[in-house]
Amino acid sequence: MNIKAYKTHKIQPNENLVAILDKYLPQLQEKSVVAIASKIVGICEGRVVKKNSNEQKEQLIKKEADLYLPQPRMGYLMTIYHNMLIVNAGIDESNSNGYLSLWPKNPQKSTNAIRKYLCKKHNLKNLGVIFTDSKITPLRWGVTGYAISHSGFNALNSYIGKKDIYGQEMHVEQVNVADSLAAATVLDMGEGNEQQPIAVLTDLPLVNFQDRNPTSKELKLLKIKLEDDMYSSMLTAAKWKKGNK
Repeated sequence: MNIKAYKTHKIQPNENLVAILDKYLPQLQEKSVVAIASKIVGICEGRVVKKNSNEQKEQLIKKEADLYLPQPRMGYLMTIYHNMLIVNAGIDESNSNGYLSLWPKNPQKSTNAIRKYLCKKHNLKNLGVIFTDSKITPLRWGVTGYAISHSGFNALNSYIGKKDIYGQEMHVEQVNVADSLAAATVLDMGEGNEQQPIAVLTDLPLVNFQDRNPTSKELKLLKIKLEDDMYSSMLTAAKWKKGNK
C-alpha cells in the first residue's frame, strides 16, 4: 500500500470542497482511494460554530449526539454518534481558528457525491473515497484514524467460513477495510500543523472495489446494536441520555 498526503492552504468556512480537490489532487488512477479529513468537509459545509464558552460546547455536543453520558471525564463527553462510540460527537477545536468544528451533516451522502464527481472528472470506474477522523481507544494512549463513511469498495473483508493455517474454520473474523485504510492514512496526514487533509492511496490488493456506492444493506452490516456488541455488558450498563439529534 502506498499513501501520499497533500498539503493544502488553510481551509476556511464555506469554501468549495470540489475546487479544493481540483486544486490539490493529482490525476487519479483506477483502484485508488481518496481520503479526505472529515474536518475540512464539515468546514466547507459551514458546519462550524464560533466558540464562546465551554458550556456552549457541551450543549452543542448534546444537541449533535444520538446518546451521551452526562458526566464529563477530563473535560470530555462520551457519546454515540452515527452508531460510533466517540468523544464529544466528533466536535473539536484543533485547527479550527476559534471555531467548534462539527462533522459533515450527512457524511455518507457527501462521500457518495464526491466519489461520483471524481469518477466523472478522472474518467474512472473503480475509485474509493473515505472521510476520516481520529478517535481514542479504551485503555490505550494516543489516537488512531477511522472512517466515518466510505464509498466505492467493500468495507468488510469476511473470513467467516474460511480456514486458518491449521484448517480450523473461522466463525466471526471480519476485517474492517475502511477503518484500516483510515488508520494508516491519518498517521500519514498528521494530527498537528502538517496541513495535509487529503491523501491518495494506491497499490491496494486487499481492497475489493465496487463501481457504485454502498447499499443501505451493506451500510447496515457495519453496525452493531448495543445489546449485541462484544462490550454490551459495559455499554448497556452505562446511564446514557438521548441527545437532541
